[in-house]
Amino acid sequence: MSKENSIIKTARQTIEMESKAILNLSSLVTDDFSAAVQLIYKSKGRVIITGIGKSAIIGNKIVATLNSTGTPAIFMHAADAIHGDLGLILKDDVVICLSKSGNTPEIKVIIPLIKRANNKMIAITGNTNSFLAEHADYVLNAYVEKEACPNNLAPTTSTTAQLVIGDALAVCLLNLRGFSSTDFAKYHPGGALGKKLYLKVQDISSTNEKPAVKSTATIKEVIVEITKKMLGVTAVVDNHKIIGIITDGDLRRMLTKVDDFSKLTASDIMGANPKRIEANAMAIDALELMEANDISQLLVEENGKYAGVVHIHDLIKEGII
Repeated sequence: MSKENSIIKTARQTIEMESKAILNLSSLVTDDFSAAVQLIYKSKGRVIITGIGKSAIIGNKIVATLNSTGTPAIFMHAADAIHGDLGLILKDDVVICLSKSGNTPEIKVIIPLIKRANNKMIAITGNTNSFLAEHADYVLNAYVEKEACPNNLAPTTSTTAQLVIGDALAVCLLNLRGFSSTDFAKYHPGGALGKKLYLKVQDISSTNEKPAVKSTATIKEVIVEITKKMLGVTAVVDNHKIIGIITDGDLRRMLTKVDDFSKLTASDIMGANPKRIEANAMAIDALELMEANDISQLLVEENGKYAGVVHIHDLIKEGII
């Protein structure tokens, strides 16, 4: 077997092994999972997640997911806990402890301290007979038969299982809280994802020029307006109402059909009933409308009146695409 084929084979085996382990997790979900979710949901405190090694890395990711979906969470490294970080845990906080074996020395040290403070503790572990499982209030079984590592040593499948359980917790809590895309946007204002959730058409169109001509405008006036406003388009407007649209393409098509356009007006070459969008619509909706109709501009309306233009280049600039 060539080196290339060997690599592909190993990659596929790893993915298949981990996917089977993840699928098996669904059969390990018990009443403890439901109780743990409700405990966190009803808690007046935060979620404190702790672990060591690779479990600590997974713990940090779960913390990030919980925070972004409406459940306040903090990570506390198990090794640092006994050197002052136990002070992170407040009276009403719920502690989640991640450990594949449930028997690591650091975990054994901090568990009695957490219990002494009367904080409720949830275990995510692959060993339900471990010290951690025996002392936790609720146990979420993250058992995997074998690591994807050929030596069955490097945490691979086991950490993937922990991550999936953390995602399941977060999604259950999200549903209980009725956490909407609007709520999600509050925690993700930056980047393309945030803009898709909160950026509105008017936020973009208000910064653009507002090309407009009357239906009686001459072709020269149309060309001047399109050129001046640099959006490749102009609205045809009467009494503040949109009655048509003229694009660069409309002008080129006109030139192929007529030799003398001196007597033509905007109403002669405009496209009637153009696609338009409300100013308070989401920018992502403007993109979907453009893609569905294979166009690059949309006229914007506000309270039935012409309010401007949004161009696909604006969406690209904002990172929506």
